[in-house]
Amino acid sequence: MYDLKEVLEAKNLAIIGASQDPMKPGTMLLKVLKNTGFRGQIAGVNPKAGEMYGVPFYRTIQEIPFQVDLATLIIPPKAVVSALTDCARAGVKGVVISSEGFAETGSEGAQYQKEVAAILRSSGMRGFGPNTMGIVNTATGMTTAYFSNNRMLRPGSIGFAAQSGIFVGALLRYLSSFEEFRISKALGLGNKVDVDESDVLAYFREDRQTEIVGLYLEDIRDGKRFLEEARRTVAQKPVVLLKGGRTAAGAHASASHTASLAVDDKVLDGVLRQAGVLRVENIDQLMADLMGFRCMPLPKGGRIALVTFSGAQAIMSVDTATDEGLSMARFANETRQRIAKVISSPSKSMNPVDIFPGMMIHGFEKTSTEILRALLTDDGVDGIIFITFATPDVEPYQPLVEVIQENLNKPVFFSLIGEKEDMERCRVFLEGHRIPMFLLPEMGVKVFSHMWRYARIAT
Repeated sequence: MYDLKEVLEAKNLAIIGASQDPMKPGTMLLKVLKNTGFRGQIAGVNPKAGEMYGVPFYRTIQEIPFQVDLATLIIPPKAVVSALTDCARAGVKGVVISSEGFAETGSEGAQYQKEVAAILRSSGMRGFGPNTMGIVNTATGMTTAYFSNNRMLRPGSIGFAAQSGIFVGALLRYLSSFEEFRISKALGLGNKVDVDESDVLAYFREDRQTEIVGLYLEDIRDGKRFLEEARRTVAQKPVVLLKGGRTAAGAHASASHTASLAVDDKVLDGVLRQAGVLRVENIDQLMADLMGFRCMPLPKGGRIALVTFSGAQAIMSVDTATDEGLSMARFANETRQRIAKVISSPSKSMNPVDIFPGMMIHGFEKTSTEILRALLTDDGVDGIIFITFATPDVEPYQPLVEVIQENLNKPVFFSLIGEKEDMERCRVFLEGHRIPMFLLPEMGVKVFSHMWRYARIAT
């Protein structure tokens, strides 16, 4: 059986199902590969031969004059078995089966999938899918997703795998619109005829480019192996999981989506906790966790400080912190004295610190920077959530960014609210300086909680 590393670092690709129709997925993939700067050799496979975008087509994979490391199959399910047989004979190391119409569709498709599995086992080829957009390696510019773009292929440190067809590609397009979301590798598992979640955990664990692992799963094929691989991976880097099919209705839907089998959600929750995997409930929390781990240092404790202009948002954040098992930091005497220089009311200089109306007297910049410096140097504070308003320009936040960057020794998250355009402008500015911003401060509290939970495992 070939190593996944050999497949993910494929130097030569074949696209089975390439055509001269520019709107066909195989042809769109050819164009993507030419535009993204993939440096390996590429060939198309089409019974009519021909070429497109300067890439030659061959009638069979055996006719290709170079060794093919990876083949992506974008052909009807009935043709997949024969194409896989040809790939095995040609010594192909891995295949991505993008075609739909397998076990997720019924008995006929399930039979095709059994035959696919048998060929992969007997040949040693590694297989992704069926029913997947496939794989992305930003280190080499290699992708099998025909809607990839250059932003998606900017090298980064987040390894992501999804048990889905098009979702992994669509999510990557969304993630890539955020400056700090840069992927190392992205793996679409689809129906998991061969490569599954345990395989990708083992791969990500050894991949030097990957520092954080994100997963979307609908089931777990081998619970015992998953627990083992997850424990070993978590010991080296954080793993964040979003699980689809939590409910009976969701499990039923996932069965028709990727032929997933239901797993008891409470049992799964226990397994994940044993392994140290951080479970999230939705896409927003998944993104927030990945952003926190990518941009901020791990906390040294679970004591959090809130700086706010809104008492209501602070109260809700305190509630969330309590639910998450965190504690509100108690400030050192020196910290209280420094805060008192800009916050005259004793009740507003405690945790949470209320910057209003102090900022009306001393100005937003002086009030905020003085408080941040005090909290960043207080060993009794392990993380900071700064809650304020979005402004039409980002100039007021430049001094705060400089203070944070000079003294960054704990997680600092911002939560800004205001007009939509102002919020987006501020978010881009802050994240451009690797400071995460969340719409709701409770999200930042949850990210801090997950980072603290992981820090206790990692240390």
